[in-house]
Amino acid sequence: MAASSSVVPVAGAAAVAPVLSTNGDFSDLREIKKQLLLIASLTRERGLLHSSKWSAELAFSLPALSLAELPPPPPVTEEDAQDMDAYTLAKAYFDVKEYDRAAHFLHGCNSKKAYFLYMYSRYLSGEKKKDDETVDSLGPLEKGQVKNEALRELRVELSKKHQARELDGFGLYLYGVVLRKLDLVKEAIDVFVEATHVLPLHWGAWLELCNLITDKEMLKFLSLPDTWMKEFFLAHIYTELQLIEEALQKYQNLIDVGFSKSSYIVSQIAVAYHNIRDIDKALSIFNELRKQDPYRIENMDTFSNLLYVRSMKSELSYLAHNLCEIDKYRVETCCVIGNYYSLRSQHEKAALYFQRALKLNPRYLGAWTLMGHEYMEMKNTSAAIQAYRHAIEVNKRDYRAWYGLGQTYEILKMPFYCLYYYRRAHQLRPNDSRMLVALGECYEKLNQLVEAKKCYWRAYAVGDVEKMALVKLAKLHEQLTESEQAAQCYIKYIQDIYSCGEIVEHLEESTAFRYLAQYYFKCKLWDEASTCAQKCCAFNDTREEGKALLRQILQLRNQGETPTTEMPAPFFLPASLSANNTPTRRVSPLNLSSVTP
Repeated sequence: MAASSSVVPVAGAAAVAPVLSTNGDFSDLREIKKQLLLIASLTRERGLLHSSKWSAELAFSLPALSLAELPPPPPVTEEDAQDMDAYTLAKAYFDVKEYDRAAHFLHGCNSKKAYFLYMYSRYLSGEKKKDDETVDSLGPLEKGQVKNEALRELRVELSKKHQARELDGFGLYLYGVVLRKLDLVKEAIDVFVEATHVLPLHWGAWLELCNLITDKEMLKFLSLPDTWMKEFFLAHIYTELQLIEEALQKYQNLIDVGFSKSSYIVSQIAVAYHNIRDIDKALSIFNELRKQDPYRIENMDTFSNLLYVRSMKSELSYLAHNLCEIDKYRVETCCVIGNYYSLRSQHEKAALYFQRALKLNPRYLGAWTLMGHEYMEMKNTSAAIQAYRHAIEVNKRDYRAWYGLGQTYEILKMPFYCLYYYRRAHQLRPNDSRMLVALGECYEKLNQLVEAKKCYWRAYAVGDVEKMALVKLAKLHEQLTESEQAAQCYIKYIQDIYSCGEIVEHLEESTAFRYLAQYYFKCKLWDEASTCAQKCCAFNDTREEGKALLRQILQLRNQGETPTTEMPAPFFLPASLSANNTPTRRVSPLNLSSVTP
């Protein structure tokens, strides 16, 4: 999939290329600011508003330039002058979303700028018609065959221009978008790589390339230009690929070289912490970002996911009302309101708002996944499966959708399907204990106990967020009559839950103490058995067994029974688990099993 390492600039790009040439370091921030201001202007002229906004925001975070330092306007060619009237009229139509009208007046124009706007207008017209037809006739969950009818014609025309080397950086970007929409992924990647060489400052091309890279191996084979823009791309792709440590290091480097005031970088760092479930850190950064940029809507749906996980109803309510005042017809706003209703267990209303988000943008990944969660809550498994599948169509890297599909098929008691989807989720999140525990449960149901044991142990090793992996591993050892290993797992489990700063009620605590009491009793280790039996008395479900065992121990002690030397070496409970150290305060369990926002 690698593109040629030496991409020759196309004809017509030369006029702008010297002004936009970049190098690989950040030594001259004033020059970088000039480049950002210029590309913001060029992308705005072509209707690429998101790229223009990104460049302008990044430029704003750098020190202001003096009048003498401001970049000159891009040079105007003879062709630009000839097409000026048609371009000016068409751009006015384009800005009010009259795409067919804009294309009509640009037909026959020869300048690069006018030609791009002509082709882009045709592309957006097709996308708008496709979205309207999808929403009107099918509803958000129907898998229709509605296509952008303009794509094939655009591909033929752009392909001819590409072969003749007549496409500039913007033309290459549009050609790549058309190829991606036609599912020609390999060709699209090559064209986007070429676009980054010809016009490295265009963020849109980097972002499209990012959406097509599925793993780190693909990234290694790309021949990317040596430019400072590559650092932003790598930080973004590392976040997407869940390589969070590498992403955070890249963003820290960008802050250190002078982009500390960039709200984009701050928001990306918050998203990275959200992805590794460092909830406190992510919440703190989002709160700071809200103070710095109070009218920002991007990423606020991610912020609402964090508030949802922490059950912060009042904060989530405030965020939803605030975003409604700013813009109630943004997909992020609809997702925040959906999360608010979900937290209040009004799942029908929540699903309605996620559907509204999808009417605004049918390719909005977060809404598909969250809607799947809501249908799961409403026990509508078929609708949940469709929603999760749509999420995967939008982005195959979305582990939440794969995990959601696994949960759905688990409810339907289809373990082989379960196993497939949980494996995919685990590949995307290899260090997420929830995926590993789910995989272990699947293997257990399929009677593949050796694989199940590996999964539970790995889940414990990577940091078990739900504190269940050791218990499941212990029960598996118990089932296989591996009593010593089972006892070791139960002891480690108890040590872990009692070493936490806050005492939390764990549902399996009594199970662990009951097993250990019986294990020590068989070993004739009366002191340890007595300690565990007394612990059993603190739980309703094991109280009678604990009392009975204490009576047996007392009786055997009175008869002068001594420990046997043939049993395995004794295990020692930590001092914090002495009989008179029963927890005095309990809070409800931290149950995150059904929350995967």
